[in-house]
This record gives sequence, structure tokens and C-alpha cells, in this order.
Amino acid sequence: MSDLRVRFAPSPTGYLHIGGARTALFNYLLAKKEQGTYLLRIEDTDVERSTQESVDAILDAMTWLGLSCDEGPFYQTERFDLYRQKVQLLLDEGKAYRCYCSAEELDAKRELASKEGRKPKYDGTCRKRSDQPDAPSVVRFELPDPAGEISFIDRIKGTITVRNEELDDLIIQRSDGTPTYNFVVVIDDAEMGMTLVIRGDDHLNNTPRQIHLYRALGYAVPEFAHVPMILGSDKKRLSKRHGATSVMAYQEQGFLPEAMINYLVRLGWSHGDEEIFSMEELIEKFTIDAVGRSAGVFNPEKLLWLNSHYIKSYDPAALAKLLLPFLAQKGIDPSAGPDLTAVVKGLQERSTTLVQMADGAAFYYADQPEFDEKTAAKFLLEENRTLFTELKSALESCEDYTEAQLEPVLKAVIEKLGLKFGKAAQPLRAALTGGAPSPGIYELLEVLGRQRVVVRIENALQLLK
Repeated sequence: MSDLRVRFAPSPTGYLHIGGARTALFNYLLAKKEQGTYLLRIEDTDVERSTQESVDAILDAMTWLGLSCDEGPFYQTERFDLYRQKVQLLLDEGKAYRCYCSAEELDAKRELASKEGRKPKYDGTCRKRSDQPDAPSVVRFELPDPAGEISFIDRIKGTITVRNEELDDLIIQRSDGTPTYNFVVVIDDAEMGMTLVIRGDDHLNNTPRQIHLYRALGYAVPEFAHVPMILGSDKKRLSKRHGATSVMAYQEQGFLPEAMINYLVRLGWSHGDEEIFSMEELIEKFTIDAVGRSAGVFNPEKLLWLNSHYIKSYDPAALAKLLLPFLAQKGIDPSAGPDLTAVVKGLQERSTTLVQMADGAAFYYADQPEFDEKTAAKFLLEENRTLFTELKSALESCEDYTEAQLEPVLKAVIEKLGLKFGKAAQPLRAALTGGAPSPGIYELLEVLGRQRVVVRIENALQLLK
């Protein structure tokens, strides 16, 4: 075990989105690689917007991706007493003060600053105030040395330096007594022993303020690594207009977690020209140093390609289990039909998602296939009556329903009728599938089995025009 301690700390105000999942993954991989500790913390101090439904959605997504934590989940709402103690400590030490400025007064100050070309930040009106009005107040952290600067080395972006005059006196406790994000995240990361904070670079502006808080509270400052954001194809921030941004939406669409993990890690990290990685390979090869500084661009087509790759290479029996809920959504009970693993084998090469695979499996389990108009018009013709009759007789009497035994039976019918292979196989495939995409004819016959094959040919004979 190493001393490395990292965390993923989502806010439960919605689903786990793609960017958050990638941050969780980077933390997880580094912890596993260096045999450190990976912690999950639910940052639910925004009590109005945080919901149990969102907590459950985040935990479900983490479970689906396989990103199990070593410690947690911890909840900030269970730590409010600690935060109050730290607020009082800063007040007692003169490092924080109560601010009684109203929202209207603050708006007026910002408006005036903008008109005068100044940065619209709090002007410190209440810093040296000695009276205690009977009015609502927030608690502000008093910025030390306004003329100085803060500097830190980011593991991804390099040295970052910010002048204190760019910052203002941060609110650390709201008027209702609840603590603010920038305050509690410092306390939690310090008290939980985080040595490296890996997070999205939308938090980069918060880091100088938080470093001041670490020092004021007497905490050691951890290292930071700010991961570039993920953009859509138009190079704008990823949003719903670019497709689904919820991790679990992709699960519902039939993506495999292995494909999602592989895709997420490549959004900003690379290892030579390699594209395909197992989780074990990622743990072995992942480093923060190989995370790029530029934003990743989300490409749904690339994710679909990866998913197709994993479906093709997946163990058919394991894939059959994953397919069950998707079949259930279509009202299909595979126990009342052909062996599902055999069906999956025939669909793997042409399926890009589990939803598509479930659609492709539907005809196997139908009482009778539904013929599309084009297939019916082309193959359900009176001229095929003799063919279907001969096929029914031959396939009904075939004893061993394996590809090896079925091939000579079908070829004998073709030879007897003087047809080319396609002229016999295509109408037969149509009778068995209704026109749905399907594997090779011999594999199709074997998976369906004698009874279904015969019944479907009889059905086709009844529908001939």
C-alpha cells in the first residue's frame, strides 16, 4: 500500500454525467496502480437541490462501471457539526468575519465596480465592523495579504500563479447557517487525508481560494491535477444537444461498461497508439503525466465502434445474461424458445448495442415471424410452393439438427429442383425470419431447431400468393 489517497466527490443534484465518470475513473485507476486508497464522498450540502434519487443514480452508475471505492460513501450533511466548529475557529482567530450586506447592497457594489472598470468583487465593507446588527449575516473568510499571490504546481497544467487581488473574501457560511462548497471541500479533503485532488478544470478557479483556507485552518495542502473538460463535436461544452450525457443513459441504450470505461479513459489520456484496453491494462499503464492539457471531444460514433468491438469479443454466455433485461423490455421470454447463448453467437458480429441485439433476437422467439412488405412481395409467391414443400419434407425428416448434417440435406433439395443456392436459401431464410437480419442459413436452422423450422415453413406455405 502507498500513501496516495484520492477521492471522487460528486454532488447529488442529478445523474452521473460523462465528465464526472471520467474523473472518477482517473482517480480509481491511479489508486489501483499505486496501491493507494480511493474514496467516494457525496457532496450534498446543497440541501435544496440534493436528492436521494440522485444519490442512488450516482451509486448505480459507479457500480455499473465497476469503480468500487475503498472507503465511503461519506456524506457531507452528516458532518455539519465539524464545519460549524471550523467556522467558529476562524471567527475566534480573526480570520473570518460576519457580513451583514444585503443582496441589494451587494448588487449595487458589483454594478458600481463594473461601471468603474473594476473587478466586481466584494469590497470588504464588513471586515472591520464592530457592531452586531439584528440582521441576517453570512460569514466571510478574510483574504490574507491582498497584495500577495498564491502559486501551486498542477500535475496536469503546470505552475499556476494567481494574484490575491484577483480574489475576494469568500463566503464560507450562508445566512441560514449552512456551509459553502469551497469551505467544506477543504475540510473534508484535509480531514480525510487526501494527498492528491484530481478533478475537472472547472474547479481550477477555486483552487487558490481553497489553498488560502488550507493554510488558515492549519492543514497541509494536497497536490492538484485539473482534468480538461469534455467538449461536443462543435467544440462547445458537452450538453444534451450532443447526445446523452448521463452515464446510465448509455447503459439503457445497451452499451457495455467495458466499452464506456475504454472510451472515457481515452478522452484526455493516451498510451502510444493503443485504442483497446482492459481494466487490468489500464491499471498497469495509467499515469497522470499522460493526461493531456487540451479538452477531449466526445464522439458518439467512436463509442459505438468500441461497443461493437466488445460485443464481438464478449463471452456469449455472459452476454446472454446481460441481454435478458433488454429482452424483457420487449416482452420476450427466452426460456420458451431457442437457447439464448446460441442466439447471441449468431448476433454478435452484427450488433452494436444490446438494444440492437434484442431487436435482432425477437424473431427467434416469436410464434411466427412478422413479414415486412418487401420480403413478402419477393418470396411469398406461388412459384415457391414446390420449394417450400420439398424443404419442409426434407428438414422435417433430418435427424441431427447440426450445421454439418443440415448442409447436405439442403443441398440435396437444391440439386433435386435444379436451383442455384441463393434461389433456395433466400426464400427459406425469409420464411424463417420474416426478413430480419440473421446469421448463415445453416446456423439459423440449427438454432431454431426442427419444430420451429417446420412450423415456419408451413406458415409460409399458407401465406403464398
